[in-house]
Amino acid sequence: MSPFEYIEPATLEEALDALARYGDEAKLIAGGTGLVNLMKQRLVQPAYLIGLRRLGRTEGLAEIGQIDQTGPTGSAQAVRLGALCTHRALEASPLVRTAVPVLAETFERVASIRIRSVATLGGALAHADPNQDPPPSLMVLDARVGLRSSHGQREVGIEEFFVDYYETVLEPDEMVTAVIVPRPPANSGASFLKFLPQTQDDYATVAVAARLTLDADRIVQARVALGAAGATPLRANAVEAALQGQPPTPTVIRDAAALVAEAVDPSDDFRGSADYKRDMAVVFVQRALDHALGRARAGREQE
Repeated sequence: MSPFEYIEPATLEEALDALARYGDEAKLIAGGTGLVNLMKQRLVQPAYLIGLRRLGRTEGLAEIGQIDQTGPTGSAQAVRLGALCTHRALEASPLVRTAVPVLAETFERVASIRIRSVATLGGALAHADPNQDPPPSLMVLDARVGLRSSHGQREVGIEEFFVDYYETVLEPDEMVTAVIVPRPPANSGASFLKFLPQTQDDYATVAVAARLTLDADRIVQARVALGAAGATPLRANAVEAALQGQPPTPTVIRDAAALVAEAVDPSDDFRGSADYKRDMAVVFVQRALDHALGRARAGREQE
């Protein structure tokens, strides 16, 4: 590991000023579960490390709360997740478990409890490893990522946030400050599944998140996303289009799931060959859709 200077700002403004000053020479560090490994392998060699530990207390970046968002169809509730929230805090949050339960289920399946107690939401997204579990679930929930620099702030859709292998839209002077997750529409069900041929704390051979929204006997909205299936987490747009407006029959779901084989671009590694991963993507998309459908129907019956 190369030498570096460690800086620990007391405020968000100080952190952003340091980012603006040092640019590409600096890296932000919170939990460090991804960055430290890259530094040990000398794949990343920052001259400055900007520690964010104090900002969770002084700036509220570790808070989980509910907000109202105004969109094309009016005001709707969303859950705001601070970037310094740990995976463990998100998995255990009563608000997350109630408002977006599939997200809590996803976070509780990440690695081990020791990793989840340290790894942060913003750090994981900025790390941009395409094999991570949370991005597919955030994608099917239409989440948005809040970014901030010393020049201002902006929001980008989670799907647009990832641009290539370990690359995001983050500018050198920007940091992730929050993730905003809309509450799913009524009559919705969501599911997260992953295939683990190795140990429980390993990355998945394939990970799938799905969300279906029903209206009478039709699927009015479908979201399907995958991890460990390409250079970035990806949306299965062809699968979603095949489900839109269709009755949720076993045949419709099976035929739609089969389309994911053309959408994924997995690589050969010790978790399986590309062809094997492609086959598993089809299997697990169908299973995730079946699970999401069951939850959507159960929710509708309870209303």
